[in-house]
Order: sequence, then C-alpha cells, then structure tokens
Amino acid sequence: MAGMNMQQMMKQARKMQEQLAAAEDNLKTQTVDTSAGGGMVKVTMTGDMKIESIKIDPDACDPEDVEMLQDMIMAAVNEAIRSVGELANKQMGAITGGLNIPGMPF
Repeated sequence: MAGMNMQQMMKQARKMQEQLAAAEDNLKTQTVDTSAGGGMVKVTMTGDMKIESIKIDPDACDPEDVEMLQDMIMAAVNEAIRSVGELANKQMGAITGGLNIPGMPF
C-alpha cells in the first residue's frame, strides 16, 4: 500500500515538473510593457527577462539633464523586472499551489 502512494506521488511530481516546464516556455512568449516619466521612456521585456525594446521620447533627451533620462530608463527597466516577476509568480503559483520550490527562477 505504501508503494502505491509513493508511485502516485512520483507521478504527480513528474506531472508538476512538466507543467512548470510548459509554464516557463509560455513565459518566454509573453511580454510586459512598462513606462516611466509619464511615458517618456517605455520598456518592453519578455517573460524570461530579456529586454525587447527601449523607446525614448525625443523630449526626454535634455542635454542639460542626462541624469533624469538615466533615472527614467532605470525606473522603467526595474518596473519591467517587477512586472515579469509578478507574471511568473502568478503562472507558477497556479501550478505549485503557492509552494516555494527551490531552484525556481522567480
């Protein structure tokens, strides 16, 4: 009887592993769009945390205040990272039931 439970647990673990792998593949196809500075800087990032694009409104390019542009870019990228983490947690949490699994990227 105990062997049956162990086999069933192993089967469930394999199924969860397959679902997690599928969710990770799915994340790679999704993107998040974020912005900073009232839309002056826009960042698009994939679910596997690769920046697809950064768009900067020409009005944000003030040679007298380069630091402001740098801050807006940093804010938009950080927001994209946060959004991807939220997206991943939502998808992975649906599979794991909120369990914290070591080795998971998010």
